[in-house]
Amino acid sequence: MHDDLIARAKAWLAEDPDPETRDELGRLIDAADTAELTTRFSGTLQFGTAGLRGELGAGPMRMNRSVVIRAAAGLAAYLNKQGAGGGLVVIGYDARHKSADFARDTAAVMTGAGLRAAVLPRPLPTPVLAFAIRHLGAVAGVEVTASHNPPRDNGYKVYLGDGSQIVPPADARIAAEIDAVRSLDDVPRPDTGWDTLDDSVLDAYLARTDAVLAPGSPRTARTVYTAMHGVGKDTLLAAFARAGFPEPVLVAEQAEPDPDFPTVAFPNPEEPGAMDLAFAVARDTDPDLIVANDPDADRCAVAVKDGTDWRMLRGDEVGALLATHLVARGVQGTFAESIVSSSLLGRIAEKAGLPYEETLTGFKWIARVEGLRYGYEEALGYCVDPEGVRDKDGITAALLITELASRLKEEGRTLLDLLDDIAVEHGLHATDQLSVRVQDLSLIADAMERLREQPPTALAGLPITRAEDLTRGTDRLPPTDGLRYTLDGARVIVRPSGTEPKLKCYLEVVVPVADLTALPAARAKATDLLAGIKRDLSAAAGI
Repeated sequence: MHDDLIARAKAWLAEDPDPETRDELGRLIDAADTAELTTRFSGTLQFGTAGLRGELGAGPMRMNRSVVIRAAAGLAAYLNKQGAGGGLVVIGYDARHKSADFARDTAAVMTGAGLRAAVLPRPLPTPVLAFAIRHLGAVAGVEVTASHNPPRDNGYKVYLGDGSQIVPPADARIAAEIDAVRSLDDVPRPDTGWDTLDDSVLDAYLARTDAVLAPGSPRTARTVYTAMHGVGKDTLLAAFARAGFPEPVLVAEQAEPDPDFPTVAFPNPEEPGAMDLAFAVARDTDPDLIVANDPDADRCAVAVKDGTDWRMLRGDEVGALLATHLVARGVQGTFAESIVSSSLLGRIAEKAGLPYEETLTGFKWIARVEGLRYGYEEALGYCVDPEGVRDKDGITAALLITELASRLKEEGRTLLDLLDDIAVEHGLHATDQLSVRVQDLSLIADAMERLREQPPTALAGLPITRAEDLTRGTDRLPPTDGLRYTLDGARVIVRPSGTEPKLKCYLEVVVPVADLTALPAARAKATDLLAGIKRDLSAAAGI
């Protein structure tokens, strides 16, 4: 085993085009570090509907230039077999370690395979790439990003010509083409032949952002903004300036791209502590709201003053606020969300007489809903301009929530006041999440198996009226690894994360509210129920 492992490592080393990972792997081979080599060579990073995502480093189980070149070659082979030969592939990238290298390698591979390649001019938000695909009539797009993952990660996200991320069976077909790449020597990689785009695509994207706002709407809300060390700042500031909003006050320490993300443990606005610097700036400047993007700016977080201090709104709260705002503006079209998001959107759509769809988790599914006008996911993703960007877009979502805050400000009200009104009209929909990060992925499989073999019959004293194993699919949904429990006045979904080593449990309770005076009691009841569901679910899953 040891000799075979060293032989495989040496064969990988011989092909590796990157001096940094060559040095790293050479040191591991020289030290005969069997344990580390085994983790690097225990398989290959699997290409799925999220593309690739993993830790940077040498070897097939890490993100590196060799893995990216193979992925690009597989994608190119797939496109050529689909009859897209000679078509345009647009490539975008964020400011993480190695992103620019991975983008350049992808452009070289596409060019070598007879496709045309165009690379965005610099690190830009992921939604600009999603927009560019449709705008330029491309056959596919690639975004090099690990979104809000830890600093040591990078990733590779693939879109097809409709501007939305890949779904089955395209992912499996691309994966098969990647597996068929025998040697990097078989992959032509010319030094030139692709285009580097100028700012005209970004300008066209920015011109499109105007379309999400109502003509003549109030633009008075003042914001504090953090880019979370990512690539959002310049694009967001340009969009806000075009719209005529007051210039956002920046969280200076997090304003510029920095692949080491020095001020946060995880560069994800949802993680504890990530918004602390933004809260500090808000306490000093007293804005109407805080807006944050994640590092590739496809997500948007919103925080508001609640009493004397600031708190993050949940993704479901922002999702309902934006839906209510769009309904008030008289929009037409389908509202859609994933199954892990709050059922409140369905109630808002139904009352407004609008079509509503529920999809599997991820914008790759939401973006494919026919007639989509608005889609959201509880993980801070919002699609408010599906004609322009068939994906979540943290820039246009920030514009729309700031327009809503401006309208409410003119009425002497806040986003929290509107949330209260929504609760009275549709019932208090309170959501929470039980999220467990693991080192050992088998713990997630064990928890899912335990729940399947010994499903709970009640949670927090509420009987489970329906238990669904989503691997079998439903009449509305294709199969996915997940469990859904319907309770009397509550709902729970359990699933493994598609992008991180986490087991995620999504909880929702619905408490009827007679009027505004009944809200405090309803909130207290919801808090107790959510805590009880969390406790009982943890016990049932053994986590």
